[in-house]
Amino acid sequence: MGIIHSIVGFKDFVISSHGQIIDLTIQHVELTVFAVVIAIIVGVPLGILITRVKKLSGPVIGFANLIQAVPSLALLGFLIPVMGIGSAPAILMVFLYSLLPIIKNTYTGLININPDVIESSKGMGMTSKQVLRLVQLPLALPIIMSGIRISAVTAVGLMTIAAFVGAGGLGYMVFSGVQTVDNNMILGGAIPACILALLIDSVVEKIEEGVTPPGIRKADGTIKLSKKKKYKFSKIQKIIASCLVVVLIGGGIFMTTRKTDTIVVGAYNSSEQTILGSMLATLIEKNTKLKVERKFNLGGSGIIFTALKSGKIDIYPEYTGTALLDIMKSKLINNPDEAYKTVSDYYVKNYGITWLKPLGFNNSYAVAVRQDTADKYNLTTISDLAKVGNQLKLGCTLEFSNREDGYLGLNKMYNLNFKSVSTVEGGLRYTSLNNKKSDVVDAFSTEGLLKAFKLKVLKDDKQFFPPYDAVPIISTKTLQKHPDLKPLVNELAGKINDEKMVDLNYKVDKLGQKPEKVAEDFLRENKLIK
Repeated sequence: MGIIHSIVGFKDFVISSHGQIIDLTIQHVELTVFAVVIAIIVGVPLGILITRVKKLSGPVIGFANLIQAVPSLALLGFLIPVMGIGSAPAILMVFLYSLLPIIKNTYTGLININPDVIESSKGMGMTSKQVLRLVQLPLALPIIMSGIRISAVTAVGLMTIAAFVGAGGLGYMVFSGVQTVDNNMILGGAIPACILALLIDSVVEKIEEGVTPPGIRKADGTIKLSKKKKYKFSKIQKIIASCLVVVLIGGGIFMTTRKTDTIVVGAYNSSEQTILGSMLATLIEKNTKLKVERKFNLGGSGIIFTALKSGKIDIYPEYTGTALLDIMKSKLINNPDEAYKTVSDYYVKNYGITWLKPLGFNNSYAVAVRQDTADKYNLTTISDLAKVGNQLKLGCTLEFSNREDGYLGLNKMYNLNFKSVSTVEGGLRYTSLNNKKSDVVDAFSTEGLLKAFKLKVLKDDKQFFPPYDAVPIISTKTLQKHPDLKPLVNELAGKINDEKMVDLNYKVDKLGQKPEKVAEDFLRENKLIK
């Protein structure tokens, strides 16, 4: 019954979200094809070059190998300060990862051709260019196409990470599903990505079959037989193919450029951020004539801050504690007003970023346990937890485990000394807790999943966690250009308390409502839009 219920639930999800799935799939195809086409244009000539200039073969292949060794998220982290967010860093990342198979297979295919064949060709009076074009490339083509095929299929999977930098694609749905513990959403992104990889593999295989000359041994070891009729592309087919290439390249350039006079609203990867980002976007959209672009589910506070600083986005919801500790690397300030003034003054002076009025809730870190764990060990406060910490397992996000305002500082103050500490990202840590793979999790005090999983939030009796008041922050240049945005966004000030934010998050995390709808309903209830 459980399997049947899951299948029916997934079917209903696909029916209700088919438009979004199609749009994200198209984005994914555009990004992937554009990156791989550029890799082919650069990689094949490079492979040919290093067969002619042998001194370059070591450095070029070594560089391509080095890129493969760099984790994809780390590579994106290096690219964001230079290129900002959006499709540009995602395309460049996939392009760099696609180079190695193409360069190496081109090089391998060319140097493994029997030297006697090349000598015979020269003996027949062929020039070096003719030998390359008429002899070497046709013989090496199956190996070259094999490299392109590997790159194309790998690129589909790699491009899912594009969602971390606001480039869209199917990764957006996968990461949203992980964040909200929604298996239907995860499958809604993962299954099309798998189908797309298989489809691209099949298409490249057909291209390989078509371009390989008769009598040449293919990559799978078989020899292509000559056919009586050689298929020729008609003039119309050639025009259509050329137009498709132009559209793909033009589309890729279009995706990397930002439209003028558009307000770009950002949000990092959590339900709460998506709800707040949607509120800001809808508020501006419905009350001004400005166009609004949404860049949600960005990888984290560092990525989105860099994007705002570099002008890739204009406004996003931030937290005072995050700004104070992550960006400013300052000491803890437990007074909310003092923390707000400190970050506000610092951001204006050093980054040209204005902090607007606080929204009204404090989304601080929290420590939560299952109700049965709380009952068994009589847990009410974090100090109570410290007494039995050596018997319990902590499952927390990687970010929390490495932060001074997270586990590092918390352990120093409370001397928790857990039995084990493991990192589990996003909503998966709640699944881990529910399945009893861990006993304690980090949380944010306004997360809807706390309510959804009926968890016990332990009181921070030593007041370790600093205030994390939610505040919209905006580029000062954007405010100078559109001064009416300040009073408009400030209409949200004080409208959302802790309980209200938990309720809004619960609607998304547990009830499965769309963040955009939850945000719009809230704005209508408060008469901020018509």
